Amino acid sequence: MLSIHSIKAQNTKKLLVIYTKETYLKSVKEDSNKALVLLKEYVPSIKLDIKYATSQNIFYQKLYSKAVAYIRLPVAKALAKVQEELKSKGLSLKIYDAYRPYSVTVQMFEMLPDTLYMGLPWTGSKHNRGIALDLTLVDLKTGKELKMPTPFDALVYASHPEFSLISDEAKENRELLKKVMKKYDFVVDPMEWWHFNYKSSTNFEILDLPFKTFE
Repeated sequence: MLSIHSIKAQNTKKLLVIYTKETYLKSVKEDSNKALVLLKEYVPSIKLDIKYATSQNIFYQKLYSKAVAYIRLPVAKALAKVQEELKSKGLSLKIYDAYRPYSVTVQMFEMLPDTLYMGLPWTGSKHNRGIALDLTLVDLKTGKELKMPTPFDALVYASHPEFSLISDEAKENRELLKKVMKKYDFVVDPMEWWHFNYKSSTNFEILDLPFKTFE
Protein backbone atom coordinates (compact mmCIF):
# COMPACT_ATOMS: atom_id res chain seq x y z
CA MET A 1 0.00 0.00 0.00
CA LEU A 2 1.33 3.43 -0.93
CA SER A 3 1.58 6.10 1.72
CA ILE A 4 2.12 9.84 1.47
CA HIS A 5 5.42 9.42 3.32
CA SER A 6 6.79 6.74 0.99
CA ILE A 7 5.65 8.61 -2.11
CA LYS A 8 7.18 11.85 -0.86
CA ALA A 9 10.45 9.98 -0.39
CA GLN A 10 10.27 8.37 -3.84
CA ASN A 11 9.45 11.67 -5.52
CA THR A 12 12.09 13.82 -3.84
CA LYS A 13 14.17 13.81 -7.00
CA LYS A 14 11.43 13.13 -9.54
CA LEU A 15 8.74 15.70 -8.79
CA LEU A 16 9.00 19.35 -7.92
CA VAL A 17 6.55 19.59 -5.03
CA ILE A 18 6.15 22.66 -2.82
CA TYR A 19 5.47 21.64 0.78
CA THR A 20 6.05 24.92 2.63
CA LYS A 21 4.35 28.31 2.62
CA GLU A 22 7.74 30.03 2.40
CA THR A 23 8.66 28.24 -0.82
CA TYR A 24 5.24 28.98 -2.29
CA LEU A 25 5.52 32.69 -1.44
CA LYS A 26 8.97 32.80 -3.01
CA SER A 27 7.57 31.35 -6.25
CA VAL A 28 4.79 33.97 -6.24
CA LYS A 29 7.30 36.75 -5.66
CA GLU A 30 9.21 35.57 -8.74
CA ASP A 31 6.02 35.24 -10.82
CA SER A 32 2.76 36.80 -9.62
CA ASN A 33 0.78 34.50 -11.94
CA LYS A 34 1.62 31.65 -9.58
CA ALA A 35 -0.60 33.08 -6.84
CA LEU A 36 -3.52 30.88 -5.83
CA VAL A 37 -6.60 33.04 -5.48
CA LEU A 38 -10.09 32.46 -4.16
CA LEU A 39 -12.17 31.84 -7.26
CA LYS A 40 -15.26 33.49 -5.79
CA GLU A 41 -13.40 36.79 -5.50
CA TYR A 42 -12.72 36.86 -9.25
CA VAL A 43 -16.00 35.28 -10.38
CA PRO A 44 -18.56 36.18 -7.67
CA SER A 45 -21.51 34.71 -9.58
CA ILE A 46 -19.94 31.29 -10.02
CA LYS A 47 -21.65 28.40 -8.24
CA LEU A 48 -19.77 26.04 -5.92
CA ASP A 49 -20.54 22.42 -5.11
CA ILE A 50 -17.22 21.19 -3.73
CA LYS A 51 -17.85 17.46 -3.59
CA TYR A 52 -14.74 16.52 -1.62
CA ALA A 53 -15.74 18.85 1.21
CA THR A 54 -18.67 16.47 1.77
CA SER A 55 -19.15 12.71 1.91
CA GLN A 56 -21.22 12.85 -1.30
CA ASN A 57 -18.43 11.70 -3.58
CA ILE A 58 -16.97 8.52 -5.01
CA PHE A 59 -14.98 7.93 -1.80
CA TYR A 60 -17.97 8.42 0.53
CA GLN A 61 -15.90 10.55 2.88
CA LYS A 62 -14.93 14.16 3.45
CA LEU A 63 -11.45 14.93 2.12
CA TYR A 64 -11.37 18.74 2.35
CA SER A 65 -11.68 20.86 5.48
CA LYS A 66 -13.51 23.65 3.64
CA ALA A 67 -15.83 23.99 0.66
CA VAL A 68 -13.64 26.49 -1.19
CA ALA A 69 -12.14 26.76 -4.67
CA TYR A 70 -8.63 28.13 -5.08
CA ILE A 71 -6.99 28.41 -8.50
CA ARG A 72 -3.98 30.12 -10.11
CA LEU A 73 -4.49 33.77 -11.00
CA PRO A 74 -4.53 33.43 -14.84
CA VAL A 75 -7.04 30.59 -14.55
CA ALA A 76 -9.38 32.70 -12.43
CA LYS A 77 -9.18 35.53 -14.97
CA ALA A 78 -9.96 33.15 -17.83
CA LEU A 79 -12.90 31.63 -15.95
CA ALA A 80 -14.33 35.11 -15.41
CA LYS A 81 -14.53 35.46 -19.20
CA VAL A 82 -16.16 32.05 -19.53
CA GLN A 83 -18.74 33.00 -16.92
CA GLU A 84 -19.59 36.28 -18.64
CA GLU A 85 -20.27 34.50 -21.93
CA LEU A 86 -22.38 31.85 -20.24
CA LYS A 87 -24.42 34.47 -18.36
CA SER A 88 -25.47 35.93 -21.72
CA LYS A 89 -26.96 32.49 -22.45
CA GLY A 90 -28.74 32.30 -19.10
CA LEU A 91 -26.19 29.84 -17.72
CA SER A 92 -23.47 29.62 -15.09
CA LEU A 93 -20.56 27.41 -14.24
CA LYS A 94 -20.77 25.18 -11.18
CA ILE A 95 -17.43 24.12 -9.71
CA TYR A 96 -16.99 20.65 -8.22
CA ASP A 97 -13.25 20.91 -7.57
CA ALA A 98 -10.29 23.21 -8.23
CA TYR A 99 -6.88 23.22 -6.49
CA ARG A 100 -6.28 19.93 -4.69
CA PRO A 101 -3.36 19.39 -2.30
CA TYR A 102 -0.96 16.70 -3.50
CA SER A 103 -1.42 14.64 -0.32
CA VAL A 104 -5.14 14.37 -1.11
CA THR A 105 -4.31 12.98 -4.56
CA VAL A 106 -2.14 10.35 -2.84
CA GLN A 107 -4.94 9.57 -0.40
CA MET A 108 -7.42 9.18 -3.26
CA PHE A 109 -5.11 6.79 -5.10
CA GLU A 110 -4.63 4.72 -1.94
CA MET A 111 -8.40 4.27 -1.75
CA LEU A 112 -8.95 3.79 -5.48
CA PRO A 113 -5.75 2.81 -7.34
CA ASP A 114 -7.13 3.34 -10.83
CA THR A 115 -4.63 4.52 -13.45
CA LEU A 116 -7.22 5.62 -16.02
CA TYR A 117 -9.32 8.09 -14.06
CA MET A 118 -7.37 8.91 -10.91
CA GLY A 119 -4.59 11.47 -10.48
CA LEU A 120 -1.29 9.56 -10.32
CA PRO A 121 0.95 10.17 -7.30
CA TRP A 122 4.13 9.61 -9.30
CA THR A 123 3.27 12.36 -11.80
CA GLY A 124 1.01 14.62 -9.78
CA SER A 125 -2.26 16.05 -11.01
CA LYS A 126 -2.98 19.36 -12.71
CA HIS A 127 -5.35 19.88 -9.80
CA ASN A 128 -2.22 19.83 -7.61
CA ARG A 129 -0.73 22.53 -9.83
CA GLY A 130 -3.81 24.73 -9.47
CA ILE A 131 -4.64 24.76 -13.20
CA ALA A 132 -7.45 22.19 -13.39
CA LEU A 133 -11.14 22.38 -12.60
CA ASP A 134 -14.03 19.95 -12.42
CA LEU A 135 -17.23 21.70 -13.40
CA THR A 136 -20.59 21.67 -15.14
CA LEU A 137 -23.33 24.04 -16.34
CA VAL A 138 -26.40 25.23 -14.44
CA ASP A 139 -29.49 27.17 -15.49
CA LEU A 140 -29.46 30.63 -13.90
CA LYS A 141 -33.24 30.78 -13.52
CA THR A 142 -33.75 27.38 -11.90
CA GLY A 143 -30.30 26.79 -10.42
CA LYS A 144 -30.48 23.24 -11.72
CA GLU A 145 -27.64 21.48 -13.46
CA LEU A 146 -28.04 20.95 -17.18
CA LYS A 147 -28.32 17.35 -18.30
CA MET A 148 -24.90 15.85 -18.99
CA PRO A 149 -23.77 12.37 -20.10
CA THR A 150 -23.02 11.23 -16.53
CA PRO A 151 -22.84 12.52 -12.98
CA PHE A 152 -19.53 13.94 -11.75
CA ASP A 153 -16.82 11.33 -11.08
CA ALA A 154 -18.60 8.50 -12.89
CA LEU A 155 -15.84 6.09 -13.89
CA VAL A 156 -17.52 4.86 -17.07
CA TYR A 157 -17.05 5.19 -20.84
CA ALA A 158 -19.93 7.65 -21.07
CA SER A 159 -17.76 10.10 -19.11
CA HIS A 160 -15.35 10.37 -22.03
CA PRO A 161 -15.88 13.76 -23.73
CA GLU A 162 -16.24 12.22 -27.19
CA PHE A 163 -18.56 9.35 -26.22
CA SER A 164 -21.48 9.40 -28.65
CA LEU A 165 -24.07 6.97 -27.26
CA ILE A 166 -25.87 9.56 -25.16
CA SER A 167 -29.04 11.62 -25.51
CA ASP A 168 -29.10 14.59 -27.87
CA GLU A 169 -29.75 16.93 -24.94
CA ALA A 170 -26.72 15.68 -22.98
CA LYS A 171 -24.53 15.86 -26.06
CA GLU A 172 -25.64 19.41 -26.87
CA ASN A 173 -24.92 20.60 -23.32
CA ARG A 174 -21.57 18.84 -23.17
CA GLU A 175 -20.48 20.31 -26.50
CA LEU A 176 -21.54 23.80 -25.46
CA LEU A 177 -19.43 23.51 -22.31
CA LYS A 178 -16.43 22.26 -24.28
CA LYS A 179 -16.81 25.00 -26.91
CA VAL A 180 -16.96 27.90 -24.45
CA MET A 181 -14.15 26.56 -22.28
CA LYS A 182 -11.92 25.97 -25.30
CA LYS A 183 -12.48 29.57 -26.46
CA TYR A 184 -10.73 30.77 -23.28
CA ASP A 185 -7.77 28.35 -23.35
CA PHE A 186 -9.14 25.36 -21.48
CA VAL A 187 -8.67 21.79 -22.72
CA VAL A 188 -11.06 19.01 -21.77
CA ASP A 189 -9.56 15.89 -20.23
CA PRO A 190 -9.73 12.86 -22.59
CA MET A 191 -11.41 10.72 -19.93
CA GLU A 192 -13.78 13.11 -18.13
CA TRP A 193 -16.21 15.59 -19.71
CA TRP A 194 -16.23 17.69 -16.48
CA HIS A 195 -12.44 18.07 -16.15
CA PHE A 196 -10.72 21.01 -17.85
CA ASN A 197 -7.04 21.99 -17.79
CA TYR A 198 -5.82 25.52 -18.44
CA LYS A 199 -3.26 25.89 -21.24
CA SER A 200 -0.21 27.90 -20.21
CA SER A 201 3.48 28.09 -20.99
CA THR A 202 4.18 28.72 -17.30
CA ASN A 203 5.56 25.81 -15.29
CA PHE A 204 3.24 25.63 -12.30
CA GLU A 205 4.71 23.52 -9.52
CA ILE A 206 2.81 20.82 -7.68
CA LEU A 207 1.61 22.10 -4.32
CA ASP A 208 0.94 20.21 -1.12
CA LEU A 209 -0.38 23.07 0.98
CA PRO A 210 -3.65 23.28 2.96
CA PHE A 211 -6.30 25.80 1.96
CA LYS A 212 -5.56 27.97 5.00
CA THR A 213 -2.16 28.76 3.44
CA PHE A 214 -3.85 31.06 0.94
CA GLU A 215 -6.23 32.88 3.28
